[in-house]
Amino acid sequence: MSKLLPQPLATTEFSLIAPLLNQSESGWSADYQGLTLKTALQPIYSISHQRVVGYEALVRAYDTDQARVLPIHLFQLPRDAAENLLLDRLCRYLHLQNFAAFSDPINWLFLNVSPQVVANGRRCDSFFGQLLERTGLAPHRVVIEIVEQPTDDAGQLQEAVNYYQALGCLTAIDDFGAGHSNFERIWNLSPDIVKLDRSLLTRATRDRKARHILNGMVALLHQSGCLVLLEGVETRDQAMIAIDAGVDFVQGFFFCHPTTDLSTLRKQAPDISALLAEYKNGKRLDQDPIAGIIPQFSGHFLTAIKGLNEGMQLEQACQALLDHPAASRCYLMDINGIQIDRTATAAAPKHRQDRRFLPLENTESADGFRQNYLKQALAQPNILQATTPYLSVTGAHMCITLSLAYYQCGRLQVLCCDLLAAQMAPPEARPRAIG
Repeated sequence: MSKLLPQPLATTEFSLIAPLLNQSESGWSADYQGLTLKTALQPIYSISHQRVVGYEALVRAYDTDQARVLPIHLFQLPRDAAENLLLDRLCRYLHLQNFAAFSDPINWLFLNVSPQVVANGRRCDSFFGQLLERTGLAPHRVVIEIVEQPTDDAGQLQEAVNYYQALGCLTAIDDFGAGHSNFERIWNLSPDIVKLDRSLLTRATRDRKARHILNGMVALLHQSGCLVLLEGVETRDQAMIAIDAGVDFVQGFFFCHPTTDLSTLRKQAPDISALLAEYKNGKRLDQDPIAGIIPQFSGHFLTAIKGLNEGMQLEQACQALLDHPAASRCYLMDINGIQIDRTATAAAPKHRQDRRFLPLENTESADGFRQNYLKQALAQPNILQATTPYLSVTGAHMCITLSLAYYQCGRLQVLCCDLLAAQMAPPEARPRAIG
């Protein structure tokens, strides 16, 4: 028989919540408005460590016939803020009791906090510190997940986050990348972990451009001092995308489904080492075509450098390079990245500048010191270098840059040639030194 809640509920002290919990051989459960609530845990894996580092606690609700009740229906039951607060605290109390009895003394427990509780700040949730003491779970074992959504009071949100961090808990922004993502919130709240919304992964699965954006977002979050967790990984391809993106942690059905039978969790261990081996092999295959571009152009670069050393103008010396179907332009840079003289461009009509980007056409005296192709060439003089495809600022098209540092009249300078990535056929040979 379910225990009835007082209606309406003004406060949610332990004296009101504790009687709603029941302990059995299978663990703790809770009664709520005729439903039985249970804890389901889903493992979170570190790719680098190749093992579990935490578990997300999820509530599972069952009616009197033991039929599942969807979480969305469960959280529609509270009729006011007080009842919503009680349900949030009841769920966390339930999860902490089950996790405290779970035989894992090291890893984290990820706990969702009701947005209403977070929005109400510390005043509404000083209860949580008492709850940790009561269950005996150390604060550093807990990651508080804060849903990424707009709030009318950023100050109260900051107050709540400060409270959890002062307790010694870790904090995480949940569902980042969904409708209300905001890097300003990352910088203001300084979460320890950012959980990327599954919609980012879904988009990256079918759109290569979105995959690049995902990789860049992960890099920016790392630079902001956050560890990154990608949730919703459901297929092997998505696991590979997660690995390539550089995320720290993964979570999803591909690795393990949430379960209320906590005794089975340790028996479900995905072979992350096999995924990493597959990824490394695929990465080598991806890089081979870029490396293989170099032998196609080695002879042309030798011819160009010979002509430059003999006093030829850039366009004349690089004629063989510019005649290649994929070549777009050639240019010289000094050791500081400053372009020497004007650019020599291919004569073919297909290489003409898109008129929409005419302001970017003239690169004379441009500074390319920040470009990796310059740094790579200067680090290894007389060895032809090739970049992976990137967006060229000179015309907003995907480009591959070949670069070679050589000496002319005792001065080191760099000859560069931009290729249109879309017109490059995958070559087969590997790079070699020139000269």
